[in-house]
Amino acid sequence: MRKNPVIINQVSAELGAAIAAHPSAPVVIDQIRPERPWELPEGGEIIVTNTSAWRNAPSDFRPPPGLKWVQTETAGVDIYPEALKRDCTMTCGRGLTAVPIAEFVFAAMLRHEKRLEETRARAEADWTRPAIGTLYGRKLGLIGFGALGQAIVHRAVAFGMDVLVTRRGAWTEVPHGVTPCTSATEVAAQSDHLVVAAPLTAETVGMVDAKLLAQAKPGLHLINISRGPLVDQQALLNGLDNGDVGYATLDVTTPEPLPDGHALYKHPNVFISPHISWMGGENSGLFLGRFLDNLTAYLNGTPLQYLVDPEHGY
Repeated sequence: MRKNPVIINQVSAELGAAIAAHPSAPVVIDQIRPERPWELPEGGEIIVTNTSAWRNAPSDFRPPPGLKWVQTETAGVDIYPEALKRDCTMTCGRGLTAVPIAEFVFAAMLRHEKRLEETRARAEADWTRPAIGTLYGRKLGLIGFGALGQAIVHRAVAFGMDVLVTRRGAWTEVPHGVTPCTSATEVAAQSDHLVVAAPLTAETVGMVDAKLLAQAKPGLHLINISRGPLVDQQALLNGLDNGDVGYATLDVTTPEPLPDGHALYKHPNVFISPHISWMGGENSGLFLGRFLDNLTAYLNGTPLQYLVDPEHGY
């Protein structure tokens, strides 16, 4: 194993200390959550990063010649400059937060079906019997089928849901309980709950648009836990107002946060959470283990896991 690689750590002091204990005796340069993460210290060969401040990187950013490998804590890599993805090897946190996000999806669906806020009793007059829904037998649509989609399917089958999925890649094997579909529109037309779980790329921007929503199953509950730009928010508002969409749960928006007074905040059939669906698991420990395994592989000259394909954008 090669010794003493120079690693720039932009995540946390705890992560830096754990990296420093690696058998390769790396030189760790802590640059914790910098406001301008693209202004990199000299001499770094590897960078571990996660900050959305990369969104503000200058358009002419180029990684320094000595930087070879970028490990991101996040699954999505749309926030990083194209030059960073093109000129360096990049690995990501794909799948690390699949469990908490999948749990969030089911919390959203159960909240909607069981009408939890509406049925909370605060007085004798609240002891009523309104119509309550169920997940059993409902059709769950997934746009995208990576690690998150698979985690959602695993839980959906246990709830007795029918799952419809569209994905970019070809199916080599169809999991139990899944019905493959050829397009997002085909999925939306049959779904009671529709989860947007695709990565943000040039091809997926605005894919949930007025045309798709106009063909959605009446009463559709749209759940976006991917990236805000995948959904045309004005089309969503129009769909909610004209009845094409019954409800929306949005953990991501464009921009983030939405400005005060935005129409989505005010709409009675919209629930917005502040991009927290990924929280609640042992994400930091899982990420550390993944990076250290990749670091060992990198220094031994063996293949890295969870590589980002710059052509696909994820």
